[in-house]
Amino acid sequence: MTTTLSTSRTGDAPRLQRDQVLASVRRVQAWVEERHYQGYDPGDGLTSFLRPLTFGTLLGERILQQAIWKAPFNVRPLVGVRPQESTKGRGFMAWGYVLLHRASGDPEAEARARACLAWLDQARERGHAGHCWGNHFDFSARSGRMKAHTPTIVWSGLIGQACLEAYQEWHDPAHLDMADSICRWILTLPREETDRGTCLSYTGDELCSVHNSNLLGAALLARTAQYRPNAAYRELARAAVDYSCSRQLADGAWWYGEEPQYHWIDNFHTGYNLDSIRRYVDATNDASFQPHLDRGYEYFKTVFFEPSGCPRYYHNRTFPVDIQCAAQAIDTFCLFADRDPDALPMALKVAAWTLTHFQAPSGYFYYRKYPVLTARTPYFHWGQATMFKALTHLLTRLRAA
Repeated sequence: MTTTLSTSRTGDAPRLQRDQVLASVRRVQAWVEERHYQGYDPGDGLTSFLRPLTFGTLLGERILQQAIWKAPFNVRPLVGVRPQESTKGRGFMAWGYVLLHRASGDPEAEARARACLAWLDQARERGHAGHCWGNHFDFSARSGRMKAHTPTIVWSGLIGQACLEAYQEWHDPAHLDMADSICRWILTLPREETDRGTCLSYTGDELCSVHNSNLLGAALLARTAQYRPNAAYRELARAAVDYSCSRQLADGAWWYGEEPQYHWIDNFHTGYNLDSIRRYVDATNDASFQPHLDRGYEYFKTVFFEPSGCPRYYHNRTFPVDIQCAAQAIDTFCLFADRDPDALPMALKVAAWTLTHFQAPSGYFYYRKYPVLTARTPYFHWGQATMFKALTHLLTRLRAA
């Protein structure tokens, strides 16, 4: 079942009404809150009671994890995978509540944002140089195993941005303290030092260089240094941005990472890269990376979307159509709406397509569409929290338009 949306049109772009966006926000918000911020995650398959059948092998664990992850329907209740907390999901919800307060002045949104950030403060991984967060489950990938509670720069960097948004909104020093503490942890991460820049590692356990995590760390360092001047933050942020920008492909794209096993180009990681470089440039007034940002944004806008507004997953094929790509696309276009007159119409077009094809009657968002079926598994951080944050971002832009 799909949601029918009434739209007006500006040029060829469907234009949602603000009340339609707000209604969608309220529906997914209610769905998440009714479940007390717990849910499934794409990579949670190793919490199944079937794990002993993998005999502790990496290949066996990957097969089990992928079978549960990529099943066309939600098999988790059948194999003992239960809904869990998600620190990244809670971070996106906190960010979305801040934006909802900014767009509407809703006092309940402020209370919920503060509660989510307080929960995150208590849920941080202990024994590290600063605040940081990771998965609540073991995860096995081509590159090896990641144990539960291994902090990552992706989760920690995005939560840090939520802290800074809250600080901007309410000027509570506790929120800035959390962002600063995350930066102190980032300074301890392994780094790939090169002739053109430095790449921050995905985790602290071993060196793992990929562009989106590197840039997410750089963006938080640079933005935090606006409020807590710190030369080490600024210098490392610039070196990290230099690493990724110097490795941008000629057409404006980025590989996920430079190692051959990471040579793919996808929608939402490109969005992460663009958002992070934009935040770095805005925080530092360093214009030297602006040409890279412009070229990357033009690539993103022209390559990753069907005329309907459907977000493509990869640069060279559309399927699977993934809710994370939709959410990140709305978010990125909203971030660039003050510079590109096409950005807000594009955000609205992607949002209109997504609300029509991906939001369930009960309020949650489906996971993926394939050519002949839709995977309707209700992931928490991957679909609900990311869309909540993206749609509240859109509300702030519609208010300013």
